[in-house]
Amino acid sequence: MEINHNKEITIGGTTVKPGQNKLVNISIDRLPTGTLIDIPVYVFNAKKPGPVVLVQAGLHGDEVNGVEVVRRMLAEKQLQVSKGAVIAVPILNIFGFIHFSRDVPDGKDVNRSFPGTKSGSMASRIAFHYTREILPHIDFGIDLHTGGGQRHNFPQIRFTQEDKNSRELAKLFNAPLCFPSSLIKGSFRKTAFNLNKPIIVYEAGESMRFDDFSISEGIQGVLNILKHFGMTETEIKIKPPSSLYLEDRKWLRAPTAGMFVPKVKNGGPIKSGELMGLVSDTFAKRTKKIKAPYDGVVICINHQAVVNQGDALFHIGKKMQQTDQYVLN
Repeated sequence: MEINHNKEITIGGTTVKPGQNKLVNISIDRLPTGTLIDIPVYVFNAKKPGPVVLVQAGLHGDEVNGVEVVRRMLAEKQLQVSKGAVIAVPILNIFGFIHFSRDVPDGKDVNRSFPGTKSGSMASRIAFHYTREILPHIDFGIDLHTGGGQRHNFPQIRFTQEDKNSRELAKLFNAPLCFPSSLIKGSFRKTAFNLNKPIIVYEAGESMRFDDFSISEGIQGVLNILKHFGMTETEIKIKPPSSLYLEDRKWLRAPTAGMFVPKVKNGGPIKSGELMGLVSDTFAKRTKKIKAPYDGVVICINHQAVVNQGDALFHIGKKMQQTDQYVLN
């Protein structure tokens, strides 16, 4: 992926010229009190030509690990590039963030509302303004996410299997786990794909709970990409390529209701037939075992102690064979 240009970036009516760094805002809506809510956007536009990279978090308001990745990088001035430009959005879904919620107050998911409409629901309007203001400027983006409530994702990068550039970016990010992920209707990534804007999605940790390993891996991944494109002169130690590429992912669900006791570590290997966890009634009269269906690795563990039948408990994946078309060379 070769990108080499130098341009002005105008967001929310404010223009950031090459050589300038500015905090700009995208006006979205008002609270019932009349308070105007904006999406703060940091633009770091270097004098030297290069790619325009979007680093965003908080598309779901309760996914705080991604928010902390961007916050720390801003605090350490790691996004002030010497080449190209970085558009950094610490919190996309401001409404969800202030309500400690994945969604906006009307219950709709912003990441199922793209590309949005100007006069639609709150989620649709956020998606509309964000699509119009951000996507025309970028060459590619890094979308930082966190697992859902009680579900802890081991650090993983997801790419669009139909997009060669997305696969290349995933390789550069070099998260512990990596796999192709289908495009979802209404998602930011699908809208960007339709506009030929490659997006990779980093998933790590669980909602409303900091996980320092997940945050550190996220920062390292972003820096890996900036370093590859010559955008930063910061000295960083890049670990050798170590991503484990996965296929045949599946969820293992609770066979019955009860107390859930996991017996394996998140991110660890599993062997076919291995005991992964137990679900038992509170009187220890009935216990169901959960066993690994194949050799693989644990991607996510549900930390909910009391579960109902059918609840997703483990997300697992199988290592790709070297002949697989999605292996990145």
